[in-house]
Amino acid sequence: MPHFGLMDENILGPVESLLMRARLHIRGGKRRLCQGKISLGIITLYDGLICAMQWYIAKPGHKNNFMLNEDEDQRNDRDIFRALVRSGVINSGFDYNAFDDLAGKALYQDMSSYDFSGMLKGIESVMTRLGVMPFDENELPPEDPETV
Repeated sequence: MPHFGLMDENILGPVESLLMRARLHIRGGKRRLCQGKISLGIITLYDGLICAMQWYIAKPGHKNNFMLNEDEDQRNDRDIFRALVRSGVINSGFDYNAFDDLAGKALYQDMSSYDFSGMLKGIESVMTRLGVMPFDENELPPEDPETV
């Protein structure tokens, strides 16, 4: 994964590590898509989305921006996404369930013919709403070609 060996979670701390990981996965996922590694790019972006949502709910300044219902679990990505949409943090135009299904397919199928442009636009929109994007790639550690 794009974050291996590029960040020290002990220095960044648990919350900022999630943000850095999300950004590294956005960069790595987009690069993989452009290289034609579609399945790997989708999976990388999926991990980035999960990290971004976890970062958002863990950041102390965001606690008042959303509310999990009593029957929702902060360890369940679908519950988090629903709470963020319900709270107006994320636009309801992004279909999390479809993206989750797509990521599941990407684990086991060759997606080389998949047109990822709409999916990427949706991910970038969510990442912007969460405050993960935009970011200056020059502020990220340089990529390691060994991470794929």
